[in-house]
Amino acid sequence: MTIAVTAYPRTLQGTSASRRLRIAGRVPGIIYGADQPVQKIELDQAAVLRHLKLEVFHASVLDVTVDGVKTQALLRDFQMHPFKPIALHVDFQRVDKNKKIHMKVPLHFVNADICVGVKAGGGVVQHIINELEILCLPADLPEFIEVDVTNLQVAHSMHVNDLVFPKGVEPIPRWKKENPGVVTVQMPKEAPAEESEAGTAKATEITGQKPADAAAAGGGSTKDGVKKEAPKKEPAAKKEGGK
Repeated sequence: MTIAVTAYPRTLQGTSASRRLRIAGRVPGIIYGADQPVQKIELDQAAVLRHLKLEVFHASVLDVTVDGVKTQALLRDFQMHPFKPIALHVDFQRVDKNKKIHMKVPLHFVNADICVGVKAGGGVVQHIINELEILCLPADLPEFIEVDVTNLQVAHSMHVNDLVFPKGVEPIPRWKKENPGVVTVQMPKEAPAEESEAGTAKATEITGQKPADAAAAGGGSTKDGVKKEAPKKEPAAKKEGGK
């Protein structure tokens, strides 16, 4: 997939000039590399934000056109406003079709629903890393690397050297040497046993009964574990005259 990026020459420099560009809906940027001078550019803010939402924009050779001149470049860096949806700056690096490039590409995990460790073992697929650093010529740069987990069993992992890479693509030497894990299947953790409900009635200190039982036995309510005596009835008053 080829993504075309339209940019314009940028003549003004400095913090104030960049601020005015952003207010006007533009994004300052540069194109560097390939033994050529740094070229200062500006881009449309809306177009940049739209491109940044695309995964492929971050891992593809882009066609950047400035004043009618097309340059193949990679997105190397960008800065965003801390809390506003505004791009502050973008950096592109020119590529030489005859020199290998060092890029991070996303990993796409497939067939998790039919994974042996999931269907037969009751496990859960867990991603350890979601992108990989690779080396390749610009023409061989993949949009992503597919990771097929069909045959992955419970408590087993796939490592970098287990992956199938497209032709002309390889992990960087450090990753080949260290061979870190990429994905694993593990049994889900058991939920901790639920504690007894809060507020369970405690036995009273005197009778050893629960408050509700003590109240029923004594005909009255309890407070602080002490049984409340039921009020005594007074004897009926004698009638006058000894009757």
